[in-house]
Amino acid sequence: MAIHLHRGDLPADLDLGAAVAVDTETQGLSLVRDRLCLVQLSAGDGDAHIVQPDRSHYDCPNLKRLLADAGVEKILHFARFDLAVVERDLGVTMTPVFCTKIASKLTRTYTDRHGLKDVAREIAGVELSKQQQSSDWAAKDLSEAQLAYAASDVLHLHAIRDGLKTMLQRENRLEMAQACFDFLPMRARLDLAGWPDNDIFAHA
Repeated sequence: MAIHLHRGDLPADLDLGAAVAVDTETQGLSLVRDRLCLVQLSAGDGDAHIVQPDRSHYDCPNLKRLLADAGVEKILHFARFDLAVVERDLGVTMTPVFCTKIASKLTRTYTDRHGLKDVAREIAGVELSKQQQSSDWAAKDLSEAQLAYAASDVLHLHAIRDGLKTMLQRENRLEMAQACFDFLPMRARLDLAGWPDNDIFAHA
């Protein structure tokens, strides 16, 4: 495994293939208060690329181009949050996406444990450490432990997607999952516009 830290932007000539695992780190989980600090990416080849954008202007055209590329599938866990953060701070709508959390909820109906750690353990046979989950991601110099944690969130998403996709096909729920994935950019915009907790489809 290799971890590549890119300060400011991705290299212009970096090719991550037709499907890239994506995750973000922010200072917290508030879409009003907490800004984007890192974007992690992996082509599923065992390497992780971590972009640390300049938060004063978020001028990272190569990263934005990749995330906006409709020819590249973005694989995320709880994509709803990441899509909102990327749209807010980078001005980019990520599409198409595959959300492993949604896929897990549609297939692993025998459990209520759909966090990345639980899904990775069952689907990919990988034990993830969450020790650095609460961490100062806005720090200029990140520790090796922070970088390893950030990388771990994307290194196994391809394998998890493949396993969950097989389960979706087995249960005849792939079309349903795809419809959910397609709606995610609007769900993220609803979060940003002030409807984070309301079920707008509910009667009351």
